Formats: sequence, structure tokens, C-alpha cells
Amino acid sequence: MLRTLPNVVRFRPTAEGNLLRRRHALVVVLTFLTGSADAVGFLALGGAFSSVMTGNMVLLGLSAGSGHADLALTSGCAILSFITGVLAGARLARRARPDDPVWPRQVTRALALELLVFVVFLVVWTVNLPHPSAHVALALLMLSAAALGIQSSAIQRFGVPGLSSTYLTGTLTSLIAGVAARSSWRDLRPKAHVLLALMTGAAVGALVAIHLPAWSPVLLLVPLVLVIAVSSRMAERGSDGAS
Repeated sequence: MLRTLPNVVRFRPTAEGNLLRRRHALVVVLTFLTGSADAVGFLALGGAFSSVMTGNMVLLGLSAGSGHADLALTSGCAILSFITGVLAGARLARRARPDDPVWPRQVTRALALELLVFVVFLVVWTVNLPHPSAHVALALLMLSAAALGIQSSAIQRFGVPGLSSTYLTGTLTSLIAGVAARSSWRDLRPKAHVLLALMTGAAVGALVAIHLPAWSPVLLLVPLVLVIAVSSRMAERGSDGAS
């Protein structure tokens, strides 16, 4: 019995480490989705962002100074929709708890609500192709912003400082500060992954929005479906391990 105890002690950190790596990979996928949604929103839905509320606040202030009423409406509606999504997501995901597994079930439930919002986005987008009116474009932007607000609050349930799939200025700051401090690549790599995913998602989203606009909603749905499918299994394993 004494000989088997060290094996048990070594196994648990390894299993948890695998779950943490999977969680990080799923957050990277969600960040790719964020970049894609921001590109689609900016290029095809009125010139505002779906997740970058700091940028939208700047646009709102800019519109006030320049008297650009359309920009004020677009950026303001995106901000309000994002806030609504955050409130809904926070109600589902709830606050982080000390006894939480690596991936709480509540996070997956919140992402399922995000998926539902994007399904509505898909329907509205498809019905109004190829040239949605300005009002429809605004409604689509609001749906996208609400969905990413849900996603943003869902990730907060992990309770990990600096972990996000939507607002990443802090991630960039932390990465550059780490480079300046000569931190190890092992510590810097997760931040680099997330930032690269954001830029890659934006590039792919821009290409699809410009050249294959009918496929834009698919670009948002497929990563989210993948994350929900994988995270559901992670949540099951986490609850089994807790029991």
C-alpha cells in the first residue's frame, strides 16, 4: 500500500494538468471565434466591434465629437447588447468557487446560450442575404455583441486572473512585460497563443466576410459547437473526479 501511494500522488497533478491544457486550448478556440466575429461586425455590420467594447466606447466618443449619428447608434447599441450578454452569462455561469473543477458545467451552459444567440444570428443573416438593410445589420451586430458578452462572463467563472477570450489588451501588456522581464517561454506561450488566435480569427473572418459572406455565421458557430462538445466531456470527467 505504501508503494502505491506515490503513484496516486503523481497521477492527480498529471490528470489536472491535462485538463488545464485542454481548457487553455478551448479558450484559444473561443478567442479565434472572437476575432472572426469582430472582423465580420466591423466589415459587414456597420463599422463597430462585437467584443472590443473599449474600441466601441472610443467610437461612441468620436461620434459625439464629430456629430456622426449613425456611428453613435451602431457603437452604442453594440455596447448595450454586450452588457446584456454579460448579465445573462453571469447569471448562468455564476461566480468562481474554491471547489470548482477545471471546467465547471455552468460555463458550458452559458456557452450553450451563446450558441443559441448565434443560431438566431445565422437565421437572420441567411434570410437577409445578399444585402441586409442597415436595420438588419444593426440587429445582427447586437446579436453578435450579446453572444460575446455571454462568452466573456462565462470565462470569468474560471476565476483565473488575466484569462479572457474577448478583452485582450491586458494579455498583450502582460506578454510584453514578461518578455522585458525575460520570463520563460513556458509562461509566455499561453498569452501568445491567445493573441495569435485573435489575429488569425480576424484575418479569416475578414476573408470570409468579403469573399464568402454567406459562410460568415458558420465561421462563428463551428468553433463554438466544438468547444461545447469537448467541454461537456471535460465537465463530466471533472464531476467524476470530484466524486
